[in-house]
Amino acid sequence: MEREGISWSGVGGRFLAALLLVYATYNPEGYSYFHWVLQPMVHGPGAALGEHPAPKVLAGLLLLTGWIFFIKATMRSLGRWGAVLTLALFAGVVWLLIDFHIVSPQSSRAIGHVILIVVSAVLATGMFWSYVKRRVTGQVDTDEVH
Repeated sequence: MEREGISWSGVGGRFLAALLLVYATYNPEGYSYFHWVLQPMVHGPGAALGEHPAPKVLAGLLLLTGWIFFIKATMRSLGRWGAVLTLALFAGVVWLLIDFHIVSPQSSRAIGHVILIVVSAVLATGMFWSYVKRRVTGQVDTDEVH
């Protein structure tokens, strides 16, 4: 018999997938799609795509697909206000970390990483929230009407 719901490994997997998406798009370390393709556009037309544009275009399409998938699932699961509330909750955790001197507000690199982790956490929450909601309330989220 198949077990319904989500496990901690399922939550972790969704968080890691969101983290990979967010960090592949941009990160403070300089190894991201932004630094590889978008930032060089400042240097002139064609500088971003270079001699072999296919890998860059394909990577951009994969990232765009990932973002659409995660954002759509998050909005379907949490709704606009739920996403805002989840973001506020994680922002409160960041404030707590800064208040207890665990994260330094003077380090833009550290704050950059914290922001990326918060965005990933919001996206991951959107990916598993429907499971939690169904367990607690018995309500099922669906876009299909028959």
